[in-house]
Amino acid sequence: MVRSQDVADMTIAKLAAEGGVGVETIRFYQRRGLIDTPDRPQGAGAAGGIRRYGHDDVRQLRFIRSAKAAGFTLDQIGELLALDATDDRARARELAGERLRALDEKIAELDRARAALRRLAHKCGSGSAGPCPILTAFDAA
Repeated sequence: MVRSQDVADMTIAKLAAEGGVGVETIRFYQRRGLIDTPDRPQGAGAAGGIRRYGHDDVRQLRFIRSAKAAGFTLDQIGELLALDATDDRARARELAGERLRALDEKIAELDRARAALRRLAHKCGSGSAGPCPILTAFDAA
């Protein structure tokens, strides 16, 4: 993301609190190239060389969290961040379409699992003799 004229006044701990993540998560994102690592200030009055972050960094961190919540991988999030600077809507739509297809597959899988478990629970409650069908099904898997 392109940095605007942002006032960089937050420590990494404050950035983490504002973004709802831990400091180590921010450092991990920095190592992955998802968040910039600001330079340490040098010289007199440089606040001990503590890196400072701004509101653009909070925005980027929240973007990452939202994209993760939507199920995008970190590689895909990196690509989305790069697309933000280029305004390549076609590629953004393509990535969203890929994610939607993956979600649809996962939903279908969960629907099948729910239906199977519902059948097993019904069998278990039928009162028939023998071992519990639920336990038997999980034992056989």
